[in-house]
Amino acid sequence: MTSTPADLAPYDALLLLSFGGPEGPDDVMPFLENVTRGRGIPRERLADVAEHYLHFGGRSPINDQNRALLAALSTELGSRGVDLPLYWGNRNWDPYLTDTLREAHEAGARRVLAVITSAYSSYSGCRQYREDVAASVIALAAEGRAVEVDKVRHYFNTPGFVGANADGVVAAYGRLEPGLREGARLVFVTHSVPDVMEEASGPAGGAYSEQHRQACAAVAEEAGRALGTTPAWDLVYCSRSGPPTQPWLEPDVNDHLRALHAQGVPAVVVSPVGFVSDHMEVVFDIDTEAEETAREIGLPFQRAATVGTAPAFVAQLVDLMAERAEVARGGQPGQPALGPWGPSHSVCPVGCCRNTRAEKPAACGEDWQQPVLAGGTTGAAGGRDAVLG
Repeated sequence: MTSTPADLAPYDALLLLSFGGPEGPDDVMPFLENVTRGRGIPRERLADVAEHYLHFGGRSPINDQNRALLAALSTELGSRGVDLPLYWGNRNWDPYLTDTLREAHEAGARRVLAVITSAYSSYSGCRQYREDVAASVIALAAEGRAVEVDKVRHYFNTPGFVGANADGVVAAYGRLEPGLREGARLVFVTHSVPDVMEEASGPAGGAYSEQHRQACAAVAEEAGRALGTTPAWDLVYCSRSGPPTQPWLEPDVNDHLRALHAQGVPAVVVSPVGFVSDHMEVVFDIDTEAEETAREIGLPFQRAATVGTAPAFVAQLVDLMAERAEVARGGQPGQPALGPWGPSHSVCPVGCCRNTRAEKPAACGEDWQQPVLAGGTTGAAGGRDAVLG
């Protein structure tokens, strides 16, 4: 992807908005309590998940990956002549979103453009972030600080995201023994969610799995150009964490690997298409558990890279920033997208990815209004721009 100059007016600051993760063993349980607060998760279950982090020294890889992405974005922005402050805020661990937006406001920022480290529509992948933005904006308004936050559109089917994932798939096939490549199955993996969350995802429901299927098809087709043929592929899930009585999206990656082996599939390439970097779900659920399953049953296994800081992906994110800025200025930019759905929206429709447990304000949506400041001034409507896609 060729970098082009970027005009990001009217924004005066940029934000990388992510999940967060513990930096050491003492952080693990407080972090997990943050993540699950209000959901009634038994402490025994939290202790089980804590072991995943403690297996890697109690430190999540996501924080260093966000630092690397921030550095790559800064370089890309600089190469396009953009001189705006780039901040990082998390939902569940330091640096917390409210603190980051307060810092940005103190430095003079009044309108901020966010990139969320989640490519797909779902409550946990989009609306929950929007709820946290709304809560932060409301809290800062109570301090007399007016901050408006917009976001870029979902990027699951953008050329840069698809292309970077396809490059990872091609490289993984290249690491298989030559005799195994032709029949190797491509297994895409994403985070499982409860069925009720899937049914509420997107404006009309079912968007989470359908967006993944469209991304998988596009990645497989793109990889197939380099491989000489489009590989057969499946979409499976990892990281189920709910009670056994609650239905979640299936099949589980480990069960699927066993099923493929029983069918005589000679090898697998596993692509974590649901993740933008090597999160704990990737390094534990895939690189540890799934790879152990494959080794146990004698199934040759190669894991494709996540998009991480791949140049095509980083350039795509900056393109999305420039696109969103043009919309905010009243323009109608081109919106490259692959697959049948076309470009996603940057201002979420009413009820999109609804919260099935409680109604909460959510920023960056058609029904979001900036709160009244402590001094009585009304802020601008955060969802005033036209919805795209």
